[in-house]
Amino acid sequence: MERFIEYILQFGNLNKQQIDLIKSKATEKELRKDEYFVEAGKQFNSAVFILEGILRICYYDKKGDEITKYFIEENRLFSNPYKGEPMTEYIHAATDCKLIIFSQQDWAELANTIVGWNDIKNMIFQKVLVEKLDRRSSLVSEDATTRYLTFLEKFPTVVNRVPLSYIASYLGITQQSLSRIRKNIR
Repeated sequence: MERFIEYILQFGNLNKQQIDLIKSKATEKELRKDEYFVEAGKQFNSAVFILEGILRICYYDKKGDEITKYFIEENRLFSNPYKGEPMTEYIHAATDCKLIIFSQQDWAELANTIVGWNDIKNMIFQKVLVEKLDRRSSLVSEDATTRYLTFLEKFPTVVNRVPLSYIASYLGITQQSLSRIRKNIR
């Protein structure tokens, strides 16, 4: 929980009472590797901070192939921007995970109680959006080797912790191609 508080304090000041309120609203949850945090078709209206582990956002294409859309690793806060709508993707534990979760109601209560909470929250989600766009932008126009090298640069903590099939799917290449690329750059 202290890591979450340190994370939030990067974006604004809070007093002890406010920090205690935040702590009282948080729930910790552990997910085992390969468990789903949220499945497609289900509601996801929480705010989640990853203390440990890597989650991935994935979906199934028309052929039934699983496609990795995004990775979310430690010290990241995320939520569903489309509150009230069912998820179209899965949130899957790529590794064992420890999460801090705030219900939609508790998250809203923090906004109604803590002066400046919305400013802190907006700065966090702005930072997250910029990071997400930065991480995805090069995947559109680069060749496979460059995409992999960019992946290594942008997700340095992910590459040795998740199956290569997830990384290949994220990069839009086959696992065999990824193995060839890895062999050629060593």
